[in-house]
Amino acid sequence: MSDRPKTPHLDRIHSPADLRGLSVPELKAVADDLRAETISAVSVTGGHLGSALGVVELTVAIHAVFQTPRDKLIWDVGHQCYPHKILTGRRERIRTLRAGGGLSGFTKRDESEYDPFGAAHSSTSISAGLGFAVARDLGAPGVGDVVAVIGDGSMSAGMAFEAMNNAGHMKERLFVVLNDNEMSIAPPVGAMSKYLSRLYTGEPFQDLRAAAKEAVKLLPTPFQQGARRARELVKGMAIGGTLFEELGFSYVGPIDGHDMDSLVSVLRVAKARGTGPILIHALTKKGKGYAPAEASADKYHGVAKFDVLTGAQKKAPSNAPTYTKVFAQSLIREAERDERIVAVTAAMPEGTGLNLFAERFPARTFDVGIAEQHAVTFCAGMAAAGMKPFCAIYSTFLQRGYDQVVHDVAIQKLPVRFAIDRAGLVGADGPTHAGAFDIAFLACLPDMVVMAAADEAELVHMVATAAALDDRPSAFRFPRGEGVGIDMPERGQPLEIGRGRIVVEGDGIAILSFGTRLAEVLKAVESLGAKGIRPTVADARFAKPLDRELVLRLAREHAGLITIEEGSVGGFGSQVAQLLAEEGVFDRGLRFRSMVLPDSFIQQDSPERMYAVAGMNAADIEAKVLGLMDVARVGARRA
Repeated sequence: MSDRPKTPHLDRIHSPADLRGLSVPELKAVADDLRAETISAVSVTGGHLGSALGVVELTVAIHAVFQTPRDKLIWDVGHQCYPHKILTGRRERIRTLRAGGGLSGFTKRDESEYDPFGAAHSSTSISAGLGFAVARDLGAPGVGDVVAVIGDGSMSAGMAFEAMNNAGHMKERLFVVLNDNEMSIAPPVGAMSKYLSRLYTGEPFQDLRAAAKEAVKLLPTPFQQGARRARELVKGMAIGGTLFEELGFSYVGPIDGHDMDSLVSVLRVAKARGTGPILIHALTKKGKGYAPAEASADKYHGVAKFDVLTGAQKKAPSNAPTYTKVFAQSLIREAERDERIVAVTAAMPEGTGLNLFAERFPARTFDVGIAEQHAVTFCAGMAAAGMKPFCAIYSTFLQRGYDQVVHDVAIQKLPVRFAIDRAGLVGADGPTHAGAFDIAFLACLPDMVVMAAADEAELVHMVATAAALDDRPSAFRFPRGEGVGIDMPERGQPLEIGRGRIVVEGDGIAILSFGTRLAEVLKAVESLGAKGIRPTVADARFAKPLDRELVLRLAREHAGLITIEEGSVGGFGSQVAQLLAEEGVFDRGLRFRSMVLPDSFIQQDSPERMYAVAGMNAADIEAKVLGLMDVARVGARRA
């Protein structure tokens, strides 16, 4: 259903300033319209719906009470920022969300003055907010109050606690709103989630505390002080916000995050009376107000385009399995043969396919929450104890645990296996989620085995290879989305470490591919064949250790060599160039080119268009071959 909903109250809101003269009932009406508009927009674009619906009232209340954009509103992760974008002058473009040339799916500094800090990874908002607060107090112009909104799932990351500890110590005026929906991407895990749950599962105590708080006001002043001390003692023994208060925050809550009266009242009081850091604990419901989202297991965290009436998502059918599912099924088969195999993810069980592994091996599956650093070292500890851990983390999220990869895994040469999903360009989520750098930051580490699957069958073999490799760390990368649709092996066979393969025998120019650009290489070769040109094509399989014999053979038997990879400069091509330079191959006149992602962040679009921007599709590869042949001919004439 493409008809837009009727939104008479929202239609009168052109900027947050228009909210500030409204009554609470009028704000409620705006929130209702805002929820309907958000559902309608995301049904057209796809995106992160559940978390956005959970903060509709909170978004309206914050903008109504605080003087944005002078007061800085910082959204953690940014999944929930769609209602914020609608209220801050971007409503007319909201149906371009996550599309090429359209609005980002996250907050973005160069998109609006109402986005003071860009975010697409979690747990950064309190740190950034404290930075704004300190800058304000040091005289930075144009900075008023600072409000950081962070989800309960994001609170499991150590960075959030580091920031709170520092903020509490500095005693800066800072407002942190804990948006507690008891659910990040997956149901939150760990002690923090249980602690937050205890804050409001004991509702009789909450009622008693509220009643006692009111009763204390009727006592004479000396008795009020004694009662207040007793109440704080009871609160510390029972459930209240003691942890946050010990970190130096004044704790307010829990409050109903969908009750506009409570939200506006609490925010106004906090703004009027707050002096140091204040944490406001708001309970919200992910997917609130849209029945299909509320009924869904993931609350429509991330959805494709969908029908508003039924909630049915419009996903294009495919005959090929996704790489993620191939990885999960392959790992299950390996684990059936080896009880030492365990799997670890950081709050992404479905995204990494480990939900399937967990169904088969619940006791051998570990979701550590949004805590990539911990995930890596946790795996290192299990590896040191003789287990075979597979650490399944998206390329972009593994960046958050890089020190641990180096210090706790690589230096100790522990056989942790990194399954790196979302390698390369990922489409609508844009540059914040692109897997651009893992080849470069892993292949530079001594003894690290770095593989990339050219297709889904190769991925099956690489899972088996990692399972069999027990004397050093390893990593294998694969992209988001469906495979190429080739025949699948019955079971994976461990590959010879550091050995590539020739795919097409040719002459003149050789193309050495690392990863799934191989399909585009073969398209280019087919087109070149019609012109009478027959390049050799090889699949490197390994960026480290390199197949020295294969690389040197290609260099020896061809006038030109082209490498191609779905990664940044400094990765596979750089490894090949280093080998060729050390072996003196360039001294003998080899023409060499390396096709990598450009030295820029490519904005969101379809993956096909993003790779066109990167110059890495079949037509680009063909042009690269033809250009290199022209160079080789000129060189031959000069010689």
